[in-house]
Amino acid sequence: MSWGPWQILLVLAIILILFGGKKLPELAHSLGKSLGEFKKGKEEGDKETAKPEVSEAKAAEPKQIADPKPVTPEVVG
Repeated sequence: MSWGPWQILLVLAIILILFGGKKLPELAHSLGKSLGEFKKGKEEGDKETAKPEVSEAKAAEPKQIADPKPVTPEVVG
């Protein structure tokens, strides 16, 4: 369901009647601050949950394996 121009005007008129003209700028300011804090908190949460990226230099380095034990053939007789 999409909002047409008449529905938006009706909602705005109801808000104007409920809160009055003097209270609307304060309400809009509070709403803007709240949205800014929400976005900041979301970005911080995303940074904490992000996995650290492996640099290409570390990914290209071969892993060093400890000296393996020499394999000696067993003679079954």
